[in-house]
Amino acid sequence: MRFGVLGPLRAAGQDGEWLRLRGERQRTLLAMLLFHANEQVPAQRLVDALWPDLPPKSYASNLHTYVSRLRERIGPVIDNTAGGYRLDVHREDLDLLVFTERARQGRAAARAGDPVASARHLRAALDQWRGSPVADLHVPALDADVARLESERLAVFEDWVAAELSAGRDGELVGELEAMVAEHPLRERLTALLMVALHRSGRRADALAAYRATRATLVEQTGIEPGAELRGVQTDVLRGDTGAPAAEPDWPIWQLPADVADFSGRDREVDELVAVFGHAPLVVLSGEPGVGKSTLAVRVAHRLRARFPDGQLYAHLAGATRPQAVDAVLTDLLRSLGVTGPAIPDDLQAKAAVFRARLADRRVLVVLDDAADPAQVRPLLPGTPASAVLVTSRRRLSGLVGAHRATVEPFTDAEAGRLLERIAGERVAGQPADAARIVAACGNLPLALRIAGTRLALRPQLRVGTLADRLEDELRRLDELTVSDLQVRSSIALSCRALTPAAGDTFRLIGLVDLQDLPAWAIEMLRPDADGAVEELVESSLLQPAGVDGTGEPRYRTHDLVRAYARELALRPEGLAARRAVSDRFVEVVLALVDTAARRLPRVAPMPDLRERAPHSPLPGDTERRLLADPDAWFATERPVLVQGIGVLCRVRQYRAAWLIFERFARHLWLHGHYGDLRTCARTLAEATDASVAVRAESVLALLLHVRGRYAEAVESYRRCAERMAGLGDRQALAWVRTNLANCLIGLGEPEESLRLVASAEELFAALPADDLGAASVPRTRSAALNRLGRLAESVRIDTAAVAQARAAGTSRRVAPALQSLSWSLALTGALDAAADAAREAVSLLRSTTSRSALARGLRTLGAIHAGRGERGLAVAAFEESRAIAREINELPRVLSGTRAIAASWVGEGRAAEAVPELRRCVVQYRQMGSLSSATVTLRLLAAAHDALDEPEAALAARAEAETLADPRDANAQTLYGLLLNLTRPDRVADLPCVSATQPGGAT
Repeated sequence: MRFGVLGPLRAAGQDGEWLRLRGERQRTLLAMLLFHANEQVPAQRLVDALWPDLPPKSYASNLHTYVSRLRERIGPVIDNTAGGYRLDVHREDLDLLVFTERARQGRAAARAGDPVASARHLRAALDQWRGSPVADLHVPALDADVARLESERLAVFEDWVAAELSAGRDGELVGELEAMVAEHPLRERLTALLMVALHRSGRRADALAAYRATRATLVEQTGIEPGAELRGVQTDVLRGDTGAPAAEPDWPIWQLPADVADFSGRDREVDELVAVFGHAPLVVLSGEPGVGKSTLAVRVAHRLRARFPDGQLYAHLAGATRPQAVDAVLTDLLRSLGVTGPAIPDDLQAKAAVFRARLADRRVLVVLDDAADPAQVRPLLPGTPASAVLVTSRRRLSGLVGAHRATVEPFTDAEAGRLLERIAGERVAGQPADAARIVAACGNLPLALRIAGTRLALRPQLRVGTLADRLEDELRRLDELTVSDLQVRSSIALSCRALTPAAGDTFRLIGLVDLQDLPAWAIEMLRPDADGAVEELVESSLLQPAGVDGTGEPRYRTHDLVRAYARELALRPEGLAARRAVSDRFVEVVLALVDTAARRLPRVAPMPDLRERAPHSPLPGDTERRLLADPDAWFATERPVLVQGIGVLCRVRQYRAAWLIFERFARHLWLHGHYGDLRTCARTLAEATDASVAVRAESVLALLLHVRGRYAEAVESYRRCAERMAGLGDRQALAWVRTNLANCLIGLGEPEESLRLVASAEELFAALPADDLGAASVPRTRSAALNRLGRLAESVRIDTAAVAQARAAGTSRRVAPALQSLSWSLALTGALDAAADAAREAVSLLRSTTSRSALARGLRTLGAIHAGRGERGLAVAAFEESRAIAREINELPRVLSGTRAIAASWVGEGRAAEAVPELRRCVVQYRQMGSLSSATVTLRLLAAAHDALDEPEAALAARAEAETLADPRDANAQTLYGLLLNLTRPDRVADLPCVSATQPGGAT
């Protein structure tokens, strides 16, 4: 059977004849099953579709009858499933499935850079359509699916046009595009594609006319200007310019590992590769494991430093063992380039685009070490030829088009002999025959040679001939040294057999911990008196020195292959129980350190307090004091390791230990706005089989949605967490989730529910052990909700009491937020002088802390109060500083509030034309966040900007839209508008104090 839903409903037999299906309900049933082909459709959903008003009492038997009759017509392709039915159909026998698959293939071809294939697939997808989906039926249950398909059809059409344009077929598209633009006049991408086609066809004037027509329609029907894409095409047609560059990080950035001190040989290869970078922006070094690709790449990169003055980025891709996800690698590189927290997109392609934008027109060398395949490399390539990339891999990576490839061969005999002599000493030169046997047994492979030389260097009594005999014996059993991937593994095994018992035990313990980067104290913890063992491992190239960290600790790294082999040894049954005991003790030490460090940090994160005390650290007291002399700096040093370690603990299902480390680590991460690391850890923990750990981790993810301004999603997540926490009896976490949910609901304009939740949270906090931060958060949230309801006297009373209580506690971190809340409540009452005093004190206290988020909020409040007092310069300075901080820590709500106020000040400076698009963008983002109150304020300021431009119709439209969103009880929005409105007045007027919008005669 063949079926069609992309047009009137159709069903055809093997002979190609269309079947006549009688009866509205039989056809509705078939349509429902086809729209969800190869999926179970619940019986209740079918009943709702067949009888949208009121099903008959015998609906179950009626449904069964309809299914049976339909089977008689189309064959036994409908299966009964638990609670529903499923229609099984091959992809090529249903036009909807063909459309979906060909569209997917077309988009995949576009991503792969093949526009011709992309256009072919997308055209085939569009050819499946015969009209509107199930045009001869009205099935309310399918309305959403039909609308989605129509939208997807339009998107596929746009993608097809884009592919055709990329393939150079321009002129023949114009007619079809003009018809589609006429049908969808508000679809900006269609107009953009039409303009490109017209422009390439030599019809520049027509292209600009299309832009003007679409802009006029947008402004008339929606009140908004065209978006960035359409404006960009207009700019291309006019001048060919691109957009303004993104903010740049501090350059240069140097990330290369240290050059190997005893580097030997490779002079010719180094010179050739340095020369290649004069004309090839992408170089791939490939070769067998242990051949020295990474060492050679680092040496070449150091030689190239002068050619790339903006820096050298380095990423280890771990392709030989557990390949790093490209997404995670891009996240790390973006952090290095100054992009952090919520500013890092979730989508891989978006991250790659940001990475390319950051490197645009810069001269940077990117070193990608140990790549797994071309797919792991492509998203990491810069988009401009000024930068270059040096890749190492076991594979040739033939899929990387345009790359210059160099195969790294084993050493020549002379080079191998020199390396062995350099490591082992002069006695090798005195026994050339035995040395040659060692070189031959090692296959001239640098890692194997280093192992052999280390044996000789560490054991002076070992004769060169004796070692040669041993190597030959072992290579007869491990005859893979010069062939495949097991070569390096065999070399590592050979090295490990040469270790003393102490070094071997240390090596296995490092493998069991499974961390790439370890400080010296950690290795000492794993095995006391490990100095000699560490030195032996370093000399055997099984452990690499990685410099000294900020606490003065030497650090060591293990190569992924070496660590993988060490872990394999560690998990062997012999002695495993004892090694696990040591590993568990190590976890306890880490937990003790993070606990001590966290308790010394200021508590500012809106999360539960630390209740459970960590075990006592067995580290020597002087070591612990040195490490934690500056707990914040220690956290900063160990941050990547802690993130990795939490993931390791989750992989071995030690969820409780992972959570205890994370909730302490979170104090540091929140304090500095490291939201990306918070999200990484919380996502991992949210997969825990321990329900209490999983739900607490999910509550952190909800908090991160909240701080990024994704209020609606955050509220939904908070509610799920609250329900689960109540079921688990986790009252401490529940109190905080309800407090955070209450705070989030204020942003969504739900102050009544916020007050109910605050009262519930307050009861929970009262029944729990003292939680000063929680107790302080409750009145601030209650005050904010009351302000939204216009109950200003209550807010002032609550905030005044909170300030008094905070002063009694004597901590600036408690006093400052209370003062900030009080200052805003006072401002809402019109007491701007008293509000200014409180806001200035709050900001002054916060400047002495590291709480950047709180400082941004305090400056925002102070800026609004300055605006109300007619102090334009002070107001703008406060808002600019607030916005700068918010951008650093990627808190969108604060960025928007600063941008809005600064744009309002432009109106007063005679720059209203510049202010209008900024304010429009703010409105769009506030609506996306669900913050209608903020959107209302912004729309009213937008109206003032239009007034300044003598655009009465646009001003009237903005005010009308604001009125549809406004809550008349919201004193917060009314007063904020009145304060910011003062910024829109010319300087001679703005110098006068404003009249609050809540007072008679004030702006409304």
